[in-house]
Amino acid sequence: MDNKNEKKTALIAMSGGVDSSVAASLMKDRGFDCIGCTMRLYENDMIGEDLFGTCCSLKDTEDARAVTEKIGIPYYIFHYEKEFIDNVIEPFVCSYERGETPNPCIRCNKYLKFDILYQKAKELGCEYIVTGHYARIEEKDGHFYLKKALDLTKDQSYVLYDLTEEQLSHTFFPLGDYTKNTARQMADEKEFVTSHKSDSQDICFVPDGDYAGMIRRYRNKDYPKGPIVDAQGNVLGEHNGIIGYTIGQRRGLGVPADRRLYVTKLDVENNTVVLSDNSDLFEKEVLVRDFNWITGEAPKGEFRCMAKVRYRHKEQPATAVILEDGHARITFDEPQRAITAGQSAVLYESDIVLGGGIIYKS
Repeated sequence: MDNKNEKKTALIAMSGGVDSSVAASLMKDRGFDCIGCTMRLYENDMIGEDLFGTCCSLKDTEDARAVTEKIGIPYYIFHYEKEFIDNVIEPFVCSYERGETPNPCIRCNKYLKFDILYQKAKELGCEYIVTGHYARIEEKDGHFYLKKALDLTKDQSYVLYDLTEEQLSHTFFPLGDYTKNTARQMADEKEFVTSHKSDSQDICFVPDGDYAGMIRRYRNKDYPKGPIVDAQGNVLGEHNGIIGYTIGQRRGLGVPADRRLYVTKLDVENNTVVLSDNSDLFEKEVLVRDFNWITGEAPKGEFRCMAKVRYRHKEQPATAVILEDGHARITFDEPQRAITAGQSAVLYESDIVLGGGIIYKS
């Protein structure tokens, strides 16, 4: 990465948290001319929630501004509410309405942080985008590779698989070589107001974790109730809208049973939630659409790799092949639990991210 230091101008995406604060400080200490910024992505009436405690709250922008003042760099707030609705919130809601379980952070990274914000960086004369993600970038033989963070407990390479080599060549992830504890220590030593802030655990625009409630408020409508059935079609109860369920769910089903039952299928066409035993959640094969290869070139024929099907999933050995339509089929060596449409399947070779796409059939 050292050769990227020839041009020392960087736009730092700052959420008002400890990680982006330390990322900004590290870039300043490395001699970069830095500009800090916060992306304002939504207003209260867009999600029907108080913004306190989210990454667009007044407190967070105040904290981000305080850090930039302390390290001596300019700070701006950029408004991208419409872009966020079009590229993140609307697809998120539509995905749930199709019976899927999306990961909006991936779309936010693809369309907001590393596309729209990168274009803003170029307008400001900045050559690089900097974020507080825990991941690494390595240049080798004229190519740029996305790699896992050294702190595997915080690794965020999964949500960055949609980046391209060109984007990686203009990006820094300063925290990729550090642990979370070290980052907090550095923030504490710098006396940043963010040093002891807790990590956000939920999707930023669903701060209470109630995805179904957010969707109802956003659409301003209720979703029809329907039957909850077992694998044989026997009616067990009634659901309150199919958007409130996801594959693998066990809690909150509200049906009597003599054993543990899990959501194994969401039949949107018939507005039906299907429950079955845990064993029925295991599958070996998954189909993936909208596949992004970071190098821009898909491997030929079948190839071995490691694959993970959700953020908290430990990657597992698998065989992948590119289909004629450009989609991919991934076959795991061992069955995997609760492979879910709408989530992403990401492929790794050791600690290098090969690419990934959206699961559409498992």
